[in-house]
Amino acid sequence: QGSVDCPNLEFEYGDADGHGAELAELYSYTEEPELSHNRRCFEEDFHTQVPDRRWLELDVAQQKAYVMRLLDGLEVVNRDKRLSVARAILYLAQGVFGDCDNEGDVLHWSRHNSFLLYQLGTFSAFLELLNMEIENSQACSSALRKPAISLADSTELRVLLSVMYLMVENIHVEQETDPPEWKTCRETFRMELSFPVHTEEPFALLLFTMVTKFCSGHAPHFPMKKVLLLLWKVLLFTLGGFEALQAMKVRRREELGLPPLPEDSIQVVRGMRAASPPTYAIELMEQQQQQQQQQKRGHRSRRPLMKQDSLDIYNERDPFKNDEGGVDEEENDDVDSGIEGELDLMERDAIIPTMPAQRLPIERVSFPKGLPWAPKVRQKDIEHFLEASRNKFIGFTLGQDTETLIGLPRPIHESVKTLKQHKYVSISDVQIKNEEELEKCPMSLGEEEVQETPCEVLYRAMLYNLPQYMIALLKILLAAAPTSKAKTDSINILADVLPEEMPITVLQSMKLGIDVNRHKEIIVKSISALLLLLLKHFKLNHIYQFEYVSQHLVFANCIPLILKFFNQNIMSYITAKNSISVLDYPHCTVCDLPELTAESLEAGDNNQFCWRNLFSCINLLRILNKLTKWKHSRTMMLVVFKSAPILKRALKVKQAMMQLYVLKLLKIQTKYLGRQWRKSNMKTMSAIYQKVRHRMNDDWAYGNDIDARPWDFQAEECTLRANIEAFNSRRYDKPQDSEFSPVDNCLQSVLGQRLELPEDFHYSYELWLEREVFSQPIRWEELLLCQ
Repeated sequence: QGSVDCPNLEFEYGDADGHGAELAELYSYTEEPELSHNRRCFEEDFHTQVPDRRWLELDVAQQKAYVMRLLDGLEVVNRDKRLSVARAILYLAQGVFGDCDNEGDVLHWSRHNSFLLYQLGTFSAFLELLNMEIENSQACSSALRKPAISLADSTELRVLLSVMYLMVENIHVEQETDPPEWKTCRETFRMELSFPVHTEEPFALLLFTMVTKFCSGHAPHFPMKKVLLLLWKVLLFTLGGFEALQAMKVRRREELGLPPLPEDSIQVVRGMRAASPPTYAIELMEQQQQQQQQQKRGHRSRRPLMKQDSLDIYNERDPFKNDEGGVDEEENDDVDSGIEGELDLMERDAIIPTMPAQRLPIERVSFPKGLPWAPKVRQKDIEHFLEASRNKFIGFTLGQDTETLIGLPRPIHESVKTLKQHKYVSISDVQIKNEEELEKCPMSLGEEEVQETPCEVLYRAMLYNLPQYMIALLKILLAAAPTSKAKTDSINILADVLPEEMPITVLQSMKLGIDVNRHKEIIVKSISALLLLLLKHFKLNHIYQFEYVSQHLVFANCIPLILKFFNQNIMSYITAKNSISVLDYPHCTVCDLPELTAESLEAGDNNQFCWRNLFSCINLLRILNKLTKWKHSRTMMLVVFKSAPILKRALKVKQAMMQLYVLKLLKIQTKYLGRQWRKSNMKTMSAIYQKVRHRMNDDWAYGNDIDARPWDFQAEECTLRANIEAFNSRRYDKPQDSEFSPVDNCLQSVLGQRLELPEDFHYSYELWLEREVFSQPIRWEELLLCQ
């Protein structure tokens, strides 16, 4: 699968897919018959209340009056009657498709009805019902007793969650034609979801609790896909998407008096072009066999000296040229590569221009037009540079002083000036410094003012159960990953997709197979998106909140889990056709369904790639980057788990954003992979140089800088953990017996206090006096010195 097989993917990364696609993913194909059931429940009630009229013909006042009557029906004791009323409300939220002619009308009425339902208090009513269903111990115990759980076990929960999801998704999406009252409504709803009104906790926490309850095995009937989708959308709505994050970051930097960001990263990535991936002319297995045979025969590598031609420098390559016997990164570092092994990089660069001029296809060489990112320098980099320079030229150092340049030669002055020009102080740096000062001088600096943002409220609510939430999410992600083997002890995430009666025909089996795969893909999509959102928002809110979540993800084996996910044929995952477009909502509600055949199921859609799968892959790569950035211990985990060949295979996907995050992950571990790997992967090294941000003084390409030396990895994590715990206890622990409580200085009252002594104290009293009082010399002169 060389670069010829994968065309450039026209994919635009964003917070979510199109509105219609996001609504369609809420429903499994096995749920399709329930759409007509919802319609029946609505029409039976509607025609008795409003005879000879259609919903679209009523004015807003009449629609409100009817919805109020429906909401009264939710108060009844009879469970079946409550369910049929909830189904009628769900039909309204689904856009009264029985009265619509096309998909656009269905989506329009779905939004209209969602705002109407919210204004009349439907969300609060459904929240109460959801709480009742979560606490329904009878449903939990009956599900636990069943040998196989199906759709029928989660009917009530699915109806409730579907209504809530449709309301959140429809109200969250902004359109230019929205009336002013809808905008007010949107802000009120956001506030209601962000800040707890009736309860002690934000709504997202209830959903997190559902996830942990499901993973603990106490509620196997919970429809996890719907819970996770709703949780993701609630976080997206309350905390804000990627563009909102960027705006918040710019605002926060202004507040802290930091210089503005050098560029908008979203816009830079959108403007980047994908690079041709490293060519795989021979399948890896064949290549390894060939290498083994060569070693047995004592042959040297047949890779010719001139193989890396001038096109390779500019990331272009003749796709039809054979790359036989190339040393790949999957081989050992000590593979003998003939004469080329004796050449270092400088010599190789000197040899390349000696090629005959007439053989250079000039018209195909595309010179890079400059680097996409502004370089960045950390304060620590300047300190390291000056420390090394002073040691070399003067023979002593001045600690963290970066201003004094006396005794240093002129070029060093110029270097320091250039470094300072590109110095970047992050919000995290400021937060860490403030935290150190608060720890050092808690009395003089007083109480810290903490802004009550939705992110802060969520973190405070999640804090004490956060490790369980992270473990639960990763358990579900593992069960949904395509590389996972079915194990008897793994959790069952298919409870809300399997029908009551298992398929009997081949066609039904194929349809269910597609449905199950699609179901898993949607779960991966929602978990990857919500984890990334949490990490990004917590990092902006406070660096130690981000580090707390990160550390628990790392402890729960998130790094090997993501690598396991990518250790598959990533091209076939991204181009998977696990969807039946004619069965997708809202298409299936307004169009007559053609007869499904095995051929039509196999054909799938005509899309070049699957949007949700490419979105999931990019999210997981971004999470991996966030977990490992500037952390040597975690970078070493990437090396230990042999991530380089896995990540390099992911470069086959010709999509600029995905390639960028893969190259970032390769860049941070390059120095640990050895010289042989770097020589064998010059094309990848070249791509890193062209696409990833430059850090001045970063010796990533040579591996001879201080970071590549043996590191005390455990100490690094322990120090971080101590800082996180100090932050959490300072900000969130309720002070019981504070060390800052007033001290009693009166000698009489102190000596007059009764102390509880152990029962056997009087037996050893004399021994205690001898050891603690008489044998201790009193140094009176020290006492005088102190005064």
